Amino acid sequence: MKAVIYNGPRDVRVVDVADPQIEQPTDVLVKITSTNICGSDLHMYEGRTDIECGRVLGHENLGEVVEIGRAVYRIKVGDKVCLPFNIGCGFCRNCEKGLTGACLTVVPGQAGAAYGFADMGPFQGGQAQYLRVPFGDFNCLKLPEDAAEKEDDYVMLADIFPTGWHATRLANLMPGDSIAIYGAGPVGLMAAYSAMIQGARQVIVVDRHKDRLKLAEQIGAIAVNDAEHDPVEQIMELTNGRGTDKGCECVGWQCHDHGGQEIPNLTMNNLVKTTRATGQIGVVGVFVPQDPKSPDDLMKRGQIAFDIGNFFFKGLRMGSGQANVKAYNRELRDLIHADRAKPSFLVSHRLPLEQAPDAYKNFDNRIDGWTKVILKPNE
Repeated sequence: MKAVIYNGPRDVRVVDVADPQIEQPTDVLVKITSTNICGSDLHMYEGRTDIECGRVLGHENLGEVVEIGRAVYRIKVGDKVCLPFNIGCGFCRNCEKGLTGACLTVVPGQAGAAYGFADMGPFQGGQAQYLRVPFGDFNCLKLPEDAAEKEDDYVMLADIFPTGWHATRLANLMPGDSIAIYGAGPVGLMAAYSAMIQGARQVIVVDRHKDRLKLAEQIGAIAVNDAEHDPVEQIMELTNGRGTDKGCECVGWQCHDHGGQEIPNLTMNNLVKTTRATGQIGVVGVFVPQDPKSPDDLMKRGQIAFDIGNFFFKGLRMGSGQANVKAYNRELRDLIHADRAKPSFLVSHRLPLEQAPDAYKNFDNRIDGWTKVILKPNE
C-alpha cells in the first residue's frame, strides 16, 4: 500500500510499504478514507523527536472496516469508524476510569500509546491506505448514516476536536466564563469553538497568523495579534484589568515571541499573568520530557522557567496532558450528527496522499491559508 513515512528532518515521502495484517484476534483493519496532518506531526517532521526513519505517520484517522479479528464482536465489516489517536485496551485501571490516553496495557511499561507517533509505541500511522487498529471493539467509534456526507467533520473526532474540548475541561470552563486561548492552530481553534459551544461569554484567541485569527473571529472569538501589541496588555484591557476566568495553552514548547525567537515558557507565563486570581488553566500544547535541539538550556532537559511565585500567589489551578479522546468523542459525534457542531470550518485543503510532502512543507512553514490539511489516501 501507499503510505507517508518519516525519512529524516523535514523529509517525508510517499512510498510502498507492507499492507497491515490482523495480528491479534481483537484487531480490526480499516481502509483509510480521511487522515489529517496534525500540528504534533510537525514536531516529528522538524526532527525534534526520536521518531525512527521509515515509520508511517498519522494519528488522525477515519475509514471503513474491511476485516475483523475472530474475537471482535461489536464492530462489523463495512462500518464507518473514526479512530481516537490514543490506543487503549479498555480494561486496564486507567482505561476503566476513562483515562485512555494513559493506557497501561498497549505498550507494556509505559502509560499511553498512539498511531505513528514518537515514544508512543511501535504502531504504524494512518497516513496510508490501510491501518491496523488494536482492540478494535474498544477503539473504533462507529459513525452514523451521514458519515460520508460529514466526513470532514467526523475525522476531527480523532484528535483535535476532543483535544480542544479537553483543554476547556482541564480549565473547568463554566457557562458565562471568560477564557483566553493561546494559539490559533487547529487545536486552539477547536478550544475556542468548544468554549463557544459551552457558553463562554468572552473567548479571546492569541496568535499572529492573520488567516487563523480570521477563523477565530468567524466563530465569535476576539482575536489578539501578539505580533502587533503585547498580548498580556491587550487581554487585561479587554477584561478591565481583571484577567480572564480561565485560560488554555494550545501551542506547546515551540512557542515563539513576536520576533520569531523560540521561547518555551512564553505562553505559560503569559497565561499566569492574564488569568484572574483563583482562575484555572488547561494545558494541551505539547511539552516534551527532553528536547536536545532546543535553543533553551532548560528545555533541553524538558524544563521551563515557570512563574511559580505569581501562580501560587494568585491561587491558580492547572490541568495538563493529552486528551482522553474516548471521554468525549461520542458526545461530540452526536453534536456533529445533530448539526450543533461543524468543526470542519478550519479545513483549508483536501489532498491526495501523493501531495503529502508539499502539504507538510506548507503547513510547517505556516503558509497563509494552510490551516488544516486532510489527506485522502484512497482517492
